[in-house]
Amino acid sequence: MTTATDRNAVSVRRELRATDRSSIERLLTATGFFNPEELAVAMELVDDRLIEGQESHYRFLVAEHRSRVAGYACWGPILGTAESADLYWIAVDPACQGLGVGRALLAEAERWLAESGRLRVWVETAGRPQYQPTRAFYLGCGYRIAAELESFYGPGDDKVVFLKVLEEND
Repeated sequence: MTTATDRNAVSVRRELRATDRSSIERLLTATGFFNPEELAVAMELVDDRLIEGQESHYRFLVAEHRSRVAGYACWGPILGTAESADLYWIAVDPACQGLGVGRALLAEAERWLAESGRLRVWVETAGRPQYQPTRAFYLGCGYRIAAELESFYGPGDDKVVFLKVLEEND
């Protein structure tokens, strides 16, 4: 018998598989948040990891719910820094939002970052009203706004930069 907890279970793996590519592209499109240029950049990072493997600068986490890709995260160390990393993407399939997928991805990303000695986590997001839930998510997860760059992405669309300093044992 499956309990409610089992039905909503989310697993996260530190591995990007070639079979994940189409699911990631589909879920990014389904969110409605990303323009074609942003989608191309996201897929470029996926392709870089799939082609370069461990030599890639990008690290991926894939969340699964009921044996399908429910979300993913991508991070990478900021070269030239002692302990900083960029969390480039967290995206969750709209059909899986509200199941804790984003929190599971962020928690696993933070564990991996801390294990890697990358204790300063930088996240950038847009200032448009559409991104208010995203900004609230990061604030609710212990991030703070470190900077706001006015009209960075376009008129009235600020860049909001978040920072969280992790403990070494996170």
